[in-house]
Amino acid sequence: MMAPYSQTELPAQQSRLKRMWKNPKLEHYMRFVATVSILNVIALIYGITTGSWFTADGIQLQQISNMVIANFFIAVIIRQQYVINLLFWLATRAPTTWPLSVRWHLGKVYHHGGLHTGCAINGSLWFAVYAGSLLYHFSQQLGGVSAASMIITLVIITALVFMITMATPNIRKKHHNAFEASHRFAGWSLLLLFWAQTVTLTQSQHPTMSMADIVLNTPSIWALSVMTFSVALPWMRLRRVPVDISTPSNHVALLKFDYGVTPFAGSSMAISRSPLMEWHHFANVPSPTESGYRLTVSRAGDWTGKLIDDKPTHLWVKGIPTAGVANIEVLFKRLVYIATGSGIGPCLPHLFAQKLPMLLVWSTRDPRKTYGDALVDQILEAQPDAIIWDTDKDGKPDMVKLAYSAYEKFDAEAVICISNQKLTQQVVYGMESRGVPAFGAIWDS
Repeated sequence: MMAPYSQTELPAQQSRLKRMWKNPKLEHYMRFVATVSILNVIALIYGITTGSWFTADGIQLQQISNMVIANFFIAVIIRQQYVINLLFWLATRAPTTWPLSVRWHLGKVYHHGGLHTGCAINGSLWFAVYAGSLLYHFSQQLGGVSAASMIITLVIITALVFMITMATPNIRKKHHNAFEASHRFAGWSLLLLFWAQTVTLTQSQHPTMSMADIVLNTPSIWALSVMTFSVALPWMRLRRVPVDISTPSNHVALLKFDYGVTPFAGSSMAISRSPLMEWHHFANVPSPTESGYRLTVSRAGDWTGKLIDDKPTHLWVKGIPTAGVANIEVLFKRLVYIATGSGIGPCLPHLFAQKLPMLLVWSTRDPRKTYGDALVDQILEAQPDAIIWDTDKDGKPDMVKLAYSAYEKFDAEAVICISNQKLTQQVVYGMESRGVPAFGAIWDS
């Protein structure tokens, strides 16, 4: 149903100190980065003060190598789809009888990417220390460091600098396709280079050891093996599948897949037209009564525009359905979903599943014209009291005010916002700075 604009006034924000703690620049993602960095500094201080990392010849290469591998191991594993699903499963085991403050923090589990970033940065810094130590050993002819190890090290440094540069926020945002490709191909190259360096250095330092002994007695090789399997696993599930695409308008495409996979509500899948180059993640919309799933794709760039216009008959998928932010809904007794435009897509499976009392607030251009009568009727069937704001008719609302009004009148415990990055941050901060648990995507993939 169409709802009139709420004139509910927003309450005052919390104290400045509390507001600072809720600022997006201090969100849980950045707290994870900071925590990882602090732990690495503690390890560095411990190694220096105890002298355990030093010999008469200088720094022990193996100790520094262990810190490099440990950081990169976590950076890789924390992005593994099975690990992500496990993290969400563990975080959502908390019953709704637990204090709201505890459930609020558990709901931030989707900020786990901070561990990836923190470990990747610190692993790179450790590798810089390692490279300097290796160069010293090589120049002094200590420890059996070979020229091959030095060459591999220089190539690794070049690849790491390239990856970090491409991952900086400005470049990543403006050139996301280039970032994605560089992260993929440079990442694969780094894995191979770490393999080559580990084996080469171990052989040069222990020339009498057989390859079997090297494998069995080198923890770094075991870690690299797990990392390699973790990276390869989603690609082992790569397949080209048929897709049925309908376009209620030239702004939206509704994709229907049915190839033997029915994902769980709140998951996403990656799809592509060219498996090695450009992948896009969309929220799955499984039906309670049908096999397969749907995706809602809005025109938001060249790739989505071409998909809507061309309507390919097949697309590539890889990996498994992976948990997303809205999975944390079960941590709360009552919930408000805030969506704009095609952000309705990730909300749909939760609206249909109705695991808990919830209210939808959806702001979009003419909903029936843009998304079709069938989808809007399906939404209203699941959410008869939904607040649907037609921006063509009534203009753009103040989403923070609208979100707080819905939260207050529905007596909800939390708000989940699915929108573009700018509006999501506005709504999440607008709610949390007033003491309301709020959640939304953080665009870290």
